Amino acid sequence: MKYIAFGYYNENTWDAMSESEQQRFMDECLAYDDELRTRGPVGGDALQTVKKAKTVRLRNGQVTVTDGPFAETKEQVGGFFSFEARDIDEAVRIVSKHPGLKAGPFEIRGVDDMTELVRESERRRSTTNRKGK
Repeated sequence: MKYIAFGYYNENTWDAMSESEQQRFMDECLAYDDELRTRGPVGGDALQTVKKAKTVRLRNGQVTVTDGPFAETKEQVGGFFSFEARDIDEAVRIVSKHPGLKAGPFEIRGVDDMTELVRESERRRSTTNRKGK
């Protein structure tokens, strides 16, 4: 099963690290990511700072945009990676070894297989499109 791990970190903690500490930390994380790739396909990316983020939401029929993420915490999502694991227990074992835990927690979620839902939606929409012609 495919899992996604969202890595959280505190930007103030990162900013307080020296450049060499940041580089060493990133080298450790990327080396572990290389190790994960030996188990199967791994994808993921780091995210830009929350200072550049926008939150878009719908309220009372109106789209609103606010600066930054919507969170009541100093820890923000800093990145994510996807990987394969037999079950959630194995996923936890895999992520528990990631050096990124030194910077903050990881949230692990299984990826839903949307294949059948997408097929059904395509079928409904194609039927609607044919009726509308």
